[in-house]
Amino acid sequence: MSFEFSIISTAILIMFVIDPFGNVPVILSILKDVELKRRRTVIIREMFFGLGILLLFLFFGESFLNLFHLETEAVRIAGAVIFFVIGIKLIFPGEQGSAQLYGSNSEPFVVPIAMPLIAGPSALATLLVMSKSHANNLGSLFISLLLAWFVSAIIMYLSPFLYKVLREKGLSALERLMGMLLLMMSVQMFIDGIRGLSHTF
Repeated sequence: MSFEFSIISTAILIMFVIDPFGNVPVILSILKDVELKRRRTVIIREMFFGLGILLLFLFFGESFLNLFHLETEAVRIAGAVIFFVIGIKLIFPGEQGSAQLYGSNSEPFVVPIAMPLIAGPSALATLLVMSKSHANNLGSLFISLLLAWFVSAIIMYLSPFLYKVLREKGLSALERLMGMLLLMMSVQMFIDGIRGLSHTF
């Protein structure tokens, strides 16, 4: 990621971290015992809860990082490492599916859809990093977050339809593609961080 802020590329990166395609089978598993007509209402409600949590970390993330006197380039490199790990996990998800981890027998409320599926540790860490790296572009970062959230919300809202069309293999392929792109973004972000540090010596 270059030093120049891009709303679209940042929105895509945030969406990759939220990983809506990977969350489709998980959400369907969580809501399997919820009445069919009620599922979409629950998804919409949880998406808004998740957005609220994400916005909280976006606008107060810089203050949190400033408490530790972290430099922008250090945060940028840390973000690259975070994205690299997320990308690896998307490409190699492991033997156990996420559905087993988040399975529930009742209607969810905040947990586990709003948090940690939407506003999970990876997404919150991403916003902390970005709020520090792009402190002068919080307005644009806000727009990027809304775009990423909106696209993710649509994908999750249409989760029953997408699962019928793509099935597990199709969703898995999309998730791996997102992971590969995120890996490339993380490497570029790491290069930018090192390049920025070199000017301080």
